[in-house]
Amino acid sequence: MTTDKKQIIRTALAELFGSGGTDALEPYLKDDFTDRGPGIVASGKDEWLEAVRRIPAADMKIEIRLLLEDGDHVTMLSRRWLPWAGHWIAAADVWRFEGDRIAEHVEVFQPIPEDAAAPVPHSLMP
Repeated sequence: MTTDKKQIIRTALAELFGSGGTDALEPYLKDDFTDRGPGIVASGKDEWLEAVRRIPAADMKIEIRLLLEDGDHVTMLSRRWLPWAGHWIAAADVWRFEGDRIAEHVEVFQPIPEDAAAPVPHSLMP
């Protein structure tokens, strides 16, 4: 497995959102993986994978806007289309690694107002 943590995240998300399969995520997660996020005190690997299995991930769209690696952490800012809700969300994820496996994930998100959901024209981007 690669030691490029950003590439691990890209590959894991491509497999999840491309095929919708959570089984492909399992090799990237430590056995004692922990997830923390809105409404979640902490969940382990099995609970998190089960929760992800219930999401129709193959129907979602994800646009990674920023992916930064710093030591054992990868931070990702993204925009995601939730077809079952009919709107986009802005999400910030922090993935903490131990070695080449994801040990912890923290996520926060919020809906994007409909009038702000359109992509920013390149001429307006720095």
